Amino acid sequence: MSEDSWALAVDVQEATTPSMKFDFSKKVSRLHGPLTATEDINGNILPEKNENGGCRKDGDKVDLAEQSLLNKLIRRSLVRNRNQVEVLQRDPTSPLYSVKTFEELRLKPELLKGVYSMGFNRPSRIQENALPMMLAQPPQNLIAQSQSGTGKTAAFSLAMLSHVNPANKWTQCLCISPTYELALQIGQVIEQMGQFCPDVNLAYAVRGNKMERGNKLQEQMVIGTPGTVLDWCTKYKLIDPKKITMFVLDEADVMIATQGHRDQSIRIHRLLTKDCQMLLFSATFEDSVWKFAEKVVPDPNIIKLKREEETLDTIKQFYVLCKDKEDKFTALCNLYGSLTIAQAMIFCHTRKMAAWLAAHLTKEGHKVALLSGEMTVEQRAAVIERFRNGKEKVLVTTNVCSRGIDVEQVSLVVNFDLPVDVDGNADNETYLHRIGRTGRFGRRGFAVNMVDSEHSMAIINQIEMHFNRRITKLDTDNLEEMEKLIS
Repeated sequence: MSEDSWALAVDVQEATTPSMKFDFSKKVSRLHGPLTATEDINGNILPEKNENGGCRKDGDKVDLAEQSLLNKLIRRSLVRNRNQVEVLQRDPTSPLYSVKTFEELRLKPELLKGVYSMGFNRPSRIQENALPMMLAQPPQNLIAQSQSGTGKTAAFSLAMLSHVNPANKWTQCLCISPTYELALQIGQVIEQMGQFCPDVNLAYAVRGNKMERGNKLQEQMVIGTPGTVLDWCTKYKLIDPKKITMFVLDEADVMIATQGHRDQSIRIHRLLTKDCQMLLFSATFEDSVWKFAEKVVPDPNIIKLKREEETLDTIKQFYVLCKDKEDKFTALCNLYGSLTIAQAMIFCHTRKMAAWLAAHLTKEGHKVALLSGEMTVEQRAAVIERFRNGKEKVLVTTNVCSRGIDVEQVSLVVNFDLPVDVDGNADNETYLHRIGRTGRFGRRGFAVNMVDSEHSMAIINQIEMHFNRRITKLDTDNLEEMEKLIS
């Protein structure tokens, strides 16, 4: 993404942000300065981009922070999560509490009113288990796995608002997030939820928000990016880290993938007292995230989503042998002509291939939406919203759309190009994310993989072995056989 796109994204975010009751609207107008050619909005050094605008010449780069923001922008309500929640308690002998209503949490009336004003009628699955732990006395540490759209931000926002003592005019709750935009999203949730708490105030520790050195903040809550938060604690002495009693680290998987953020987060953590309550959230938990979480959160309760590979049980998987991209296109048209398809998503490896395919499908009379990495987050959100509303029946995309986007009507996913990692081996996680766009909410779905070389066939074999699922050969020239297999 170009520096102009980043600046535009921030400008759009600011323009669409409602006026803030906590009076950080004055600060928000000054929150971004000019970007250099090598920095993003948080001052992170960006890799040199190639002529296609990506950071790898062979594929469209997935920016995890952008993906998270995109999910937040396109979700108007809680997603229906089918994953079972697994709770691992710090003390297995203590009773395990979960709640089915917000009243059971015994919140302050003004907070309960704020929760209901946001349209939350009952806790989501993650909130049922996480909120009693976050609000427990004495405080308990928590590591939680939670995708965007499950009510995670609302859960820790509620915990922060419950935790602060409005009479104490110093910073008590600290939340760090990987980017300016994600921090602003959290602030909007807190602003809305805390609208009936006039004595609770919020400050933004983000690059460009100039503060006078040595004047201690009176806001009880601070949300920001790691570099600026660290400066406010150490260089400018605006926050006394020894007085912080709740520390929230959001988007941990995004955080450690961003240059410098991991180390800055650990340095902030070291400034806090041992009694400070630590809450860490991440959508994924690879080994690197677990190692990071263990450093930051001692003696935690853990909430995990059990791995959802049962997704594959509702998806029929096929492969089609092809010679080249034109042959793939012919197979795709044959497939589309013989199936009753509500909507389809087609994944390509590069922006160039996605543009070529979208143009050819449009020529064939299909209503096609195109999504790729050079678009701003807001532009992508608009394209997805149109697709979700049925304005277009086919969405051609690169990997920027492989995660977390739920469109109930998608009945077909096509891997026009198979997902591979940097070494050319099967990228099994991306494959699961891609085909998981169909077969949602218990509906049956179809995934079709285009194979155009011996290497592609080897990728199919690797995927079959990894998931222990057979991928059936499909002859798109044989209409009768296709109808038998796909019925």
